[in-house]
Amino acid sequence: MTDVLINDNFSGDTEIDCLIIGGGAAGLTAALAASESGAAVLVAERENRLSGSTALSSGLIPAAETNAQKRQNINDSKKTFFADIMEKNCNSADPNHVSLCVENITLALDWLEAEHGIPFHVLDDFLYPNHTNFRMHAVPEVTGEALVNYLERAVAELDIYVSCNLKIVNLVKSNNGRILGAIGERPDGSTEAISSKTIILACNGYGGNSALIAENIPEMQNAIYFGHAGNQGEAVIWGRQIDAKIDHLSGYQGHGSVAHPHGILVTWALMMEGGIQVNTNGKRFSNEHKGYSEQAVNVLSQPEKIAFNIFDERLCALGRKFEDFRKAEKANAIISADTIEDLASKLNISIGHLCETMLEIDALAEQNAVDTFGRNFNSKNRLQPPYYAVKVTGALFHTQGGLLIDSQARVIQKNGSFIQGLYACGGAACGVSGPDVAGYLSGNGLLTAISLGYVAGKSIKAIEL
Repeated sequence: MTDVLINDNFSGDTEIDCLIIGGGAAGLTAALAASESGAAVLVAERENRLSGSTALSSGLIPAAETNAQKRQNINDSKKTFFADIMEKNCNSADPNHVSLCVENITLALDWLEAEHGIPFHVLDDFLYPNHTNFRMHAVPEVTGEALVNYLERAVAELDIYVSCNLKIVNLVKSNNGRILGAIGERPDGSTEAISSKTIILACNGYGGNSALIAENIPEMQNAIYFGHAGNQGEAVIWGRQIDAKIDHLSGYQGHGSVAHPHGILVTWALMMEGGIQVNTNGKRFSNEHKGYSEQAVNVLSQPEKIAFNIFDERLCALGRKFEDFRKAEKANAIISADTIEDLASKLNISIGHLCETMLEIDALAEQNAVDTFGRNFNSKNRLQPPYYAVKVTGALFHTQGGLLIDSQARVIQKNGSFIQGLYACGGAACGVSGPDVAGYLSGNGLLTAISLGYVAGKSIKAIEL
């Protein structure tokens, strides 16, 4: 049972300065930052290996004014980045919280590179939806799994304690509200009591908790969940019990391009650089440039809850820069054809309708015109034979709502005070996307994971130890 226990006389089998719950990007970044204070840090990960939602992602982190951008002569600004985030969420997110993330993601990435040897470069051959500059940072492999591996190596070099197969089931606090520690459970059912001066919640959101999804995001309760199964919403559950402020639980990141039935993410770069999506009738149904998050809802509203990404050889070459796309090719998820008629036949969709759709977008591209959905087509990105397609569906990736925190990542209670000894970062904290799926700007998940992990870890040294 996920409960907060009250025990003034709590004594742990293990005593630690900082317990971090969750071993994804947020937790590992927090561990690195906290260890610099001289704190003894323990990372508790419920699974048998470090991964979290980060390992399932593309590993792309948006940031402005970084050293990586400067090396590549990319002229960007935090002010512009902030404006992009706020425009996407229609000014529904707390601007102070957004500023906190925008400022600290720059510090965090430069610090991870300089102090911990994690190499970043910026993807500069295409723009993600609604970003006005090249600011997606990645490790050389351009995968979330590789990002976790770099962070794990950095943690190992500092002799930070990491305990996998340790699921934290209870927080423990005193009668006066101070966090005293936690109870962990092993796969064999045995329990461990951990005394800790501080706890950082880095356990992501509640995407894997069907009851919380049905309560807060009913439109996605029957969708494929493409996040980490361990995201069970402990932060929200504990937060409710300790009277914490919680907001934007209806916010989430979806994705409208998961290969079906293969379950492999297909990069949205294909859409941004000229690709289109059609339904089983061979017709387009939306503006693919608005964003891949809200496109999940659009795709799920189509017949059979599926769509087809249509692209060409040029875009295939772009896709192959991403490991997930290469995996999709190896899984035979990518279908090719010399003509549109042949492609429609292979997809078992209306030849007439698909041909009509292709004629429409070709005419739009020739005229550099805007379609009825508001998408601008141009001759530069005109689709040419041979053609390619992949069958996709919409999916839920991770939730964006959570605990409200202050500028030091301390969890705030409804009365305005903060809970002594308790911090939150990443998906455990309220994000910057607002209360709606359309508010998600590409990379918002890893933005809050790494920036707030950095803030939380840096904050404990002066306050708690």
